[in-house]
Amino acid sequence: MMAKRKLLDQVSDVARFRHLSLRTEEAYRNWIKRYILYHGKRHPKELDAEHVRSFLTHLAVNEKVAASTQNQAFNALLFLYRQVLKTEPLNIEGVERARHSRRLPVVFTKAEATAVIAKMKGEHQLIAGLLYGAGLRIMEAVRLRVKDIDFGRGEITVRDGSPREINL
Repeated sequence: MMAKRKLLDQVSDVARFRHLSLRTEEAYRNWIKRYILYHGKRHPKELDAEHVRSFLTHLAVNEKVAASTQNQAFNALLFLYRQVLKTEPLNIEGVERARHSRRLPVVFTKAEATAVIAKMKGEHQLIAGLLYGAGLRIMEAVRLRVKDIDFGRGEITVRDGSPREINL
């Protein structure tokens, strides 16, 4: 009889089946591991919505994580229960929410971005130009091949990218 597969291996298998990026898979595995350790190495099947609520509240109150970090942990646990363990969605209400940052991000002007890119050379300049000019993410730019760029039509084919809408 085959031994039961380890939970984190199952997480990886489901993440790959659902075509999640490797970074998302790694982040989800880490959050699930932290959740299990937080609850004394108990299997998630033994834990309920109150345990999830407790963990997410702990992140916000004790660890003072950013709202986006808490949301990532929440999504990892949602993925675990819905996709991996195939359980009914947990009713998770009353979680202490992490505070959203009140600081606005610092963004380069077009002239500043152009000046920074102009100081670069070779493939670094090319990648930075693609990131800025085409709105590509780092891994999307690094995975580009020559045949993915059609200069005649002004098109770039992005493979294994995250689905999103780009407004030009």
